[in-house]
Amino acid sequence: MTSKAPPSSATPADAPSRGANRQPFTTLRDWLAHLASTGRLAVTRPDVGLAHELAAIAKVLDGQKATLFPKPGGHAVPVVSGLVSARHWIAEAMGVDHADMLPRFEHAAANPLPCTQVTSAPCQDVVETAPDLLRDLPIPTHNEHDSGPYITAGLIISKSPRTGRQNVAIVRLQVSGPRKLGALLLPRHTNLFFDMAEAEGKALPVAIVVGIDPLTLLASQAIAPLDQDELEIAGALQGRSLPVVKCRTSDIVVPAEAEIVLEGRIMPKVREPEGPFGEFPQYYGDRADRHVIEIDALTKRKDAIYHTIGGGGLEHLVLGGIPREATLLAHLKRTFPGVRDVHLSHGGVCRYHLYVKLAKRSEGEAKNVMMGAFAGHYDVKQVIVVDEDVDIHDPAQVEWAVATRFQADRDLLVVTESQGSKLDPSTRDGVGAKMGLDATRPLAAPEMKFKKIHVPGEDAVDVARDVDDAALPEWARKLGAG
Repeated sequence: MTSKAPPSSATPADAPSRGANRQPFTTLRDWLAHLASTGRLAVTRPDVGLAHELAAIAKVLDGQKATLFPKPGGHAVPVVSGLVSARHWIAEAMGVDHADMLPRFEHAAANPLPCTQVTSAPCQDVVETAPDLLRDLPIPTHNEHDSGPYITAGLIISKSPRTGRQNVAIVRLQVSGPRKLGALLLPRHTNLFFDMAEAEGKALPVAIVVGIDPLTLLASQAIAPLDQDELEIAGALQGRSLPVVKCRTSDIVVPAEAEIVLEGRIMPKVREPEGPFGEFPQYYGDRADRHVIEIDALTKRKDAIYHTIGGGGLEHLVLGGIPREATLLAHLKRTFPGVRDVHLSHGGVCRYHLYVKLAKRSEGEAKNVMMGAFAGHYDVKQVIVVDEDVDIHDPAQVEWAVATRFQADRDLLVVTESQGSKLDPSTRDGVGAKMGLDATRPLAAPEMKFKKIHVPGEDAVDVARDVDDAALPEWARKLGAG
């Protein structure tokens, strides 16, 4: 694994760290307290506007500090944004070093811990069933052309009508009425469960959890098999059996320490307009007739905190990228033992562009790795394979490898008319091309032909020791006098 990374995703040398032998964070409040104690939590003035103003402030601070908004739009419930908007923050939340983050996530995904059900929980301190439930929540409007307020950090939990096993995901949820949400369900597990229920003319019960610890947030994005409850992966990440409580209006269980829970149903045979909404590719998802959720009850802590994720912001990208990296790394290593690391780049919206570090054993292997990566997740659009001497978390080094080790007539792989992301506006309803670049050295090349230059002793330089700042004024005077 590599340790160097670009400013938006790497671990700076002076970044606060709990270290590999510390315990993971298991609650939102502990994580916020940690961010505050390390200078990474900003508190705004009260009454910041919910329409765009809140999102604008959060975006400016994105990746630098999480932001807490007291009384936003006059609401009693505060809003927080930017909880995990840098890669090394997530490593901290896990209690591991940055280099151990992907293996730790993959281990948790492969070794889930069953949850522990409790009979009472903080997330049910207050129970409301009023006709205008959603008006009690400070739900922001983010980007300029969003169709209105959206719940963007809500974990939607549903159960398979056939097996009773749960699924956890994050979907965009448009506020369409005082107790109605429009939902974009992608063709994954939640949508499959709904199709089962709708085929029988039934609604699908769901719970929407808003305000949860960073590791449960991350676990919700795991690329897990059908009928694998992501709350069990969250427990494995936390190193404990996750406490859960049964909803008041259904048999769904939710994290007991959550801030807010909306209980409802995805309605059968009902589709209504949803969108547009600013998505992770930095473009708007279109408006179309989509699923509708009716909310039956709201439960929350007495002093609940509402979490929102800026559409297309760093938190949005990082949360989706790291679980995909862990899954792709494990997938590739099973077939290609020489694969050392993978990285979904920030410029590729942490979904589309994959960098792979490979200890190449034979010519042509890099192209096989590319095809394996394309098969690993349909979102992957471009793969660049580099040697072990390239830091894949530094985009300048990856570009350097392409500039000096790649020839298009020999090292380019193009796959046309393949499945991609429907949110990529350059595709034809999700159908497009994939491209692979082999930026590895030929194995038969002479040793010095591709040898990186190196200055002896550069790794041992101590700037604080070797640079005399106190001498600068005197030298400036001498140079000016000359």
